[in-house]
Amino acid sequence: MKVLYITSEITPYLPESEIATISRTLPQGVQERGREIRTFMPKFGNINERRNQLHEVIRLSGMNLIIDDTDHPLIIKVASIQAARMQVYFIDNEDYFQRKATLTDAEGNYFDDNDERSIFFVRGVLETVKKLRWVPDVIHCHGWMTALTPLYIKKAYADDPCFKNSKIVYSIYNDDYSNKFDSKFSEKLLLDGIEDSDVEAIKNQEVSFEDLTRLALKYSDGVIQGSEQINEDLKKAAQDSALPFLDYQPADNYIDAYNGFYDVVWENANK
Repeated sequence: MKVLYITSEITPYLPESEIATISRTLPQGVQERGREIRTFMPKFGNINERRNQLHEVIRLSGMNLIIDDTDHPLIIKVASIQAARMQVYFIDNEDYFQRKATLTDAEGNYFDDNDERSIFFVRGVLETVKKLRWVPDVIHCHGWMTALTPLYIKKAYADDPCFKNSKIVYSIYNDDYSNKFDSKFSEKLLLDGIEDSDVEAIKNQEVSFEDLTRLALKYSDGVIQGSEQINEDLKKAAQDSALPFLDYQPADNYIDAYNGFYDVVWENANK
């Protein structure tokens, strides 16, 4: 089985957090259990490229992604975590990821274009995986910044040879995004294959963290409770769905539990 990890943060490139720590140890652990893995994250401007030895992958860079009628060049960088024998791919762009911060400015205000940064990141990952000609069986998404992945896979990339059989696992964390995306978000994210009816729940309205997570759940194949405490309404929505659901797993168990859950999701989706 091949597992693609898409995450908003990984330590040591960003400070330790629940998502950053899991996204560092989980791919390594799953790889050590015999799976083939690839891992992607955004190349935020506060990641020290020299210290972490990032370098651009010229053969993967150069594509333009159009968001809200504007071209944005896609730059791919890569670094290695030697102790884990693991590479991490970074999605970069001068407009979205050069500022020396992640999601907020020095005063703690969310950047107005975080919605477009999320769109660019997810699309950049999928286009890069296509260029790698690497076909993931399971795609595991971590953090709200990856929430559009299930929609894109099931609609815009539904017939693509790289993704048409991929199963999507979405982890819900206590990473509540207290800001809202503007009412144009449902228009900005559209691609060929995605109809207005596919995003009816968020159409022409401001989009909250809960709205975004529900959209991810709608198109996922399995759900994991990534934090010990998460939004109760979202947890109930996940449990009430027909999707396989894995409850919160402690640090000493989650790698084996997640690894086994991938098989459950794969078998359930292929019944």
